[in-house]
Amino acid sequence: MPSSSASSKAIAGARIVTAVSFLLFGEYKLAGPGFAHGGFQGYLRGYVDGTAVSFYRPVLVHLVLPHAVLLGYMVGVLETFIGLSLLLGLWVRPASVLGALFMLNLTLSTWWEPGHGAPLWRYFGAELDTVPLLLLFIIFFATDAGTVWGLDGRRRAWV
Repeated sequence: MPSSSASSKAIAGARIVTAVSFLLFGEYKLAGPGFAHGGFQGYLRGYVDGTAVSFYRPVLVHLVLPHAVLLGYMVGVLETFIGLSLLLGLWVRPASVLGALFMLNLTLSTWWEPGHGAPLWRYFGAELDTVPLLLLFIIFFATDAGTVWGLDGRRRAWV
């Protein structure tokens, strides 16, 4: 996509706004011990007790819960990395892959939030905080969004 097009600038703007959100969430998780030492475990228990997709529940129980403190901090580091990468426009494609996988993880963890047997639209409505971000990460990857207003474009010019 040409760097001068309005659509490429709009995508770059969306990339930067998304970056700020991820930096805020990452900072919250890393600045104090509350998330890693209790908050994350609370979310995980809710996912395991009812909102996670059934095939994903064992992953949460056997892989994530036993290492919740470490992984709680890693979530903060991941969100901060994604935020910095998107803000700087550096390594946007790898960060977009990580972001899409992260959003897919959250979607699988919270899919049954409306309850079993609810109308189909309620499941998608409950995922309005994850699915749009998942789609944005796919767009950022597909359009190589770091090349406009970002260091990815400059880095390629240096090589």
